[in-house]
Amino acid sequence: MRLIATTMCLTVLGSILFAQLPPNQQNFRVNAVRIDRDIELTGRLSDPLWALAPEVPISFEVQPGENIPAPQRTFVKILYNSEYFYAGFVCYDTDMARLRANVSDRDKLFDDDFAILIIDTYGDNQRAYQFFVNPLGIQADILRSGNNEDSSWDAIWYSAAAVGDSSWTVEMAIPFKSIRFPPVAEQRWVMIAGRHYPRSSRAFFSWTPFDRNNPCLLCQGGTLEGIQDVEATTALEVLPYVVGLQSGALNNRDNPSSGFVNGAFRGRVGGGVKYTPNPGLVIDAVINPDFSQVETDASQINVNTTFALFYPEKRPFFLEGTDLFNTRISAFYSRQINNPLAAAKVTGKSGAVSFAYLAAADRNSTFIIPGEERSSFVTSSLESYSNIARARYDMGNESFVGGLLTTRNLSGAHNYVGGIDWNYLFAGNFYFRGQVLGSSTKEVNDPNLFSSSQGFRNTSFDAGLNGESYSGTALRISLSKNARDFSYSFEYRDISPTFQAHNGFITSNDSRRILINSLYTWYPNTALVDVAFLFSEGGLRFNYSGERKERYFVIGGGMNMKAQTNWNVGLIVLGQELFKGAYFDNLPRISFNLDSRPSDSFSFGVSGDVGRYIYRSRMPRLGEGHNLSPRITLKPTDKLQINLSYSRSHLSSVETGELFFDGYIARAVGVYQFTPEFFIRLISEYNQFSKSVQFYPLISYKLNPFTIFYAGSTHNLREFDEPSGVYQTERQFFVKLQYLWRE
Repeated sequence: MRLIATTMCLTVLGSILFAQLPPNQQNFRVNAVRIDRDIELTGRLSDPLWALAPEVPISFEVQPGENIPAPQRTFVKILYNSEYFYAGFVCYDTDMARLRANVSDRDKLFDDDFAILIIDTYGDNQRAYQFFVNPLGIQADILRSGNNEDSSWDAIWYSAAAVGDSSWTVEMAIPFKSIRFPPVAEQRWVMIAGRHYPRSSRAFFSWTPFDRNNPCLLCQGGTLEGIQDVEATTALEVLPYVVGLQSGALNNRDNPSSGFVNGAFRGRVGGGVKYTPNPGLVIDAVINPDFSQVETDASQINVNTTFALFYPEKRPFFLEGTDLFNTRISAFYSRQINNPLAAAKVTGKSGAVSFAYLAAADRNSTFIIPGEERSSFVTSSLESYSNIARARYDMGNESFVGGLLTTRNLSGAHNYVGGIDWNYLFAGNFYFRGQVLGSSTKEVNDPNLFSSSQGFRNTSFDAGLNGESYSGTALRISLSKNARDFSYSFEYRDISPTFQAHNGFITSNDSRRILINSLYTWYPNTALVDVAFLFSEGGLRFNYSGERKERYFVIGGGMNMKAQTNWNVGLIVLGQELFKGAYFDNLPRISFNLDSRPSDSFSFGVSGDVGRYIYRSRMPRLGEGHNLSPRITLKPTDKLQINLSYSRSHLSSVETGELFFDGYIARAVGVYQFTPEFFIRLISEYNQFSKSVQFYPLISYKLNPFTIFYAGSTHNLREFDEPSGVYQTERQFFVKLQYLWRE
């Protein structure tokens, strides 16, 4: 701990002494031009006010070419008034017949041509808003933190686009109410303006050149100046909703003849309020929130998995501030707040300090109880109260030091987790990262809820919920170099047997790991290959008794080729693991991935692995098999998209040939997008392992990311043994109306 503290002091001192503007931000500058009225968005830059703004050339191809002249002319214009920030793009194309553009829901445009605007409103190369618009006016937005992107973030902004004979054009209007920026008289932002040009390769054009020896993307931007007197922006948003639903189910889901019972029609109302008193502070509160998931989770194969599966967060309230709450160790996983009665959140930034606080009252608390070789997921009807506090001091160029505190209190029980984390970018392309956490746990005293004889190593405690009290620690620390040609990293992870984070996603403990990675990349940029690479990865894992649990070494390589075809292959040349007291020292395996988008109407891919695995049963044995996941996307028209996916898993005994398991999950998603606001969708899925069939039809009208209307149903069926056949086990019909009122 003394070494870590000393390192952090040197980090802060070094950042203060040596911080300076990156070269692009010194050499590439543009002044935003103020206008005195709103722009009429036609998509064609036809408003006379656009003539006031200078053309900013987007003249560098930064991928796959390395700062070579872009093959197509593109420029952007920047304007603003007291309420909006405007960007207008003109994208010329000498072969408009090859333009890729589809009518889709927002955030679904990334295989298309699109214009890119990235703005770091605090100018410290830490956090940025990313806005995208395709030639048909479809929007996407992403929140960037360092080199991490959060596509679940949504904002209210406006766009229009138009396709001409030799060019396509885009207009963006971003309300100052929708973004955060420092309360100063004159803004100074970092800006990246670009264009995605998907043809034989996924090409990106940029206003500024990119140094591939610099892993900091935001440091590659230029400087946007001249925005004045917009610091007084405030906003109030009210988001009420109403839901109506009717459900039905078999009396006994394991007995198809038990009778299907239809429940009564039920209604639910609730809503939230968001207040932004100044551009650097956001206050959210929700009462009886509707956290239903219209976008259903895709099933995952877990037949040979001993740890809880991770599913991404999709509930809107939890998505604001996720860039701050996410840390190297997953001490906060918002889906652990399962069914809240009410929740509130504050996020903001003042100068170099970013902060976030979330509080929630949960009606049905869940527990992930980690272990050395397996985890347990426990549901309950217990009430709990959670608090998550986060603060971070940003030092520029992705460097920061932060603190995290999470608490969860139940009747007679609690779990508290707290610690520090840091990220330090030095010497151009070296990262020193880490996080240290401590936990204090007082268990629920209810063995009926969960009992276990699994002990915590070197202690007298066990995993059962029997009222025990204990503490634990967790550490993750790494040193890496991210460079143009050769990159590598060294990492150490340590989680004690008694570390738990009930608000987080910690599935394993009693572990000490050492990881080493390397990557060599070269850029032939020939008629066939854009990029080629070789990689290696090695690891050791021990438990707290000093037993070596795992040792492995992987080598591999791949290419990014023309026709937007990318592939990679990895070979485990050394694979050894100790599981449930049985030692397996011969686990060779090949993993592979292929992804290809040869045309706008057709793309495909396949990933998987083949070789030897441990059959993780009570009596573990050596197996031979495969996991295979092919996928196809079809776009017969610019409004219809069909996604087909298939995941198969097979394992049989190496010694006897006995079949351990063999099955698949097949999933089809069809979407017809009538307009950017209106679509119909059908999801269907068959899970051979559970012999279940699911259908999810949906009608959606989305005026913006928050004003929406849904009508749909869910149908769960199961294939019973002969002579029963297929029976419906559950069904639900629902409608939802949600409206955003914004001052």
